[in-house]
Amino acid sequence: MFIHTVQPGDTLYTIGKKYGISVDQIRAVNGVKTANIVPGLALLLPLYEYTVQPGDTLSSIARRSFISLAQLRTANPSARPNSLQPGMKLTIPDISNYLAGTLSYYVVRSPDLDRKIINDFAPYASSISLFRYRVGPNGDIVNQLNDLEAIETTWENRVTPLATITNLTPEGFSTEVTSVILNNPTARTNLVNNIFQLVDQRGYGGVNIDFERVAEADRDLYTGFLRQLRDRLVPAGYAITVAVPAKTSEDIPWLKGYDFGGIGSVVNYMFIMAYDWHHAGSEPGPVAPITEVRNTIEFAINNVPRKKIIIGVPLYGYNWSIPHQPGNIATAISNQDAMDRAISYQVAIQYSEEEESPFFRFRDEQDQLHEVWFEDVRSIAAKMKLVREYNLQAIGAWQLTLGFAAGPWLLTKFFTIAKV
Repeated sequence: MFIHTVQPGDTLYTIGKKYGISVDQIRAVNGVKTANIVPGLALLLPLYEYTVQPGDTLSSIARRSFISLAQLRTANPSARPNSLQPGMKLTIPDISNYLAGTLSYYVVRSPDLDRKIINDFAPYASSISLFRYRVGPNGDIVNQLNDLEAIETTWENRVTPLATITNLTPEGFSTEVTSVILNNPTARTNLVNNIFQLVDQRGYGGVNIDFERVAEADRDLYTGFLRQLRDRLVPAGYAITVAVPAKTSEDIPWLKGYDFGGIGSVVNYMFIMAYDWHHAGSEPGPVAPITEVRNTIEFAINNVPRKKIIIGVPLYGYNWSIPHQPGNIATAISNQDAMDRAISYQVAIQYSEEEESPFFRFRDEQDQLHEVWFEDVRSIAAKMKLVREYNLQAIGAWQLTLGFAAGPWLLTKFFTIAKV
């Protein structure tokens, strides 16, 4: 597989003719709904034979294929830099031999829709964390989910369903609710028992704890809670996983509640939410810049076993109004919808090579200027390369209902997905 970045004058027909692939397949793999593509749009072409184009070099072909130059040369021993000719066929080597245990999130909707979406994505998943159960200050689980169909469908596809347990309230993730539970041994034990009963009675294979905004004062208590939960779940054969924010050092005040070393010693897997460096309330910019993702990984591997680390990627971006004014809130937009938006307004997509992030600007019908940053096949492939480079467990996504047509194709390019 390799990526073609649309150039001025390209059409789906000319791209298909150039590489020997049908227009229908290009559209299906990339979720392209119209023929009116725009410059800068990155298209994944699911071919393992590359047709050399004018101006190509072995290095540029390897870069577009997300493989090393050595791998390309090994697969094509007769190809020499000074002998490349347009029309030559080169083999793109299969690099999918990296066994990975993925974990992604799915927001429960309705039984029929749950079955359809999970069936679609499950072949490319190891674990799916069903979102979400909420906790109260006394350690009770305060809501119910109509999740039995989703749980059953997940197991049927040899994927482990996890119950996502959150500290969400109507006002958002609650530092206060978490603190009350952690500082009350009775409430803490009650929550551990309630989680065990939920997992056991509903038929889950484990749990994912997504407590956000944990206070620095509760750092050790939070790790202790996870240890207590592990001691209850693991002997019964259940997995314990956790979602944590992306940390690049211990000096970030609002992230001191998370002891990566302590948490990593307890859980089976750690899903690092490697996104939202720019967010709805910030100025425009890349949501998951590669420089920060790399810094996050390098901090994590100094504290957590590599094979416990799952790097989370966003299946969304943000749409900001320009010029940005403090207090203005951007609108979240799925990666797929962002590409559709650029095509709809016929504006070129730019790409930050430094941050490995796509973006574009458009002016709407009210003459308001917008700036959109999102993720595409180039930026997500760059993060998948990091998983392999640092020998991590896998990659995961927030969240599957947002959709990303090329995602499964990218996963099977870089990984062999572990199954139950």
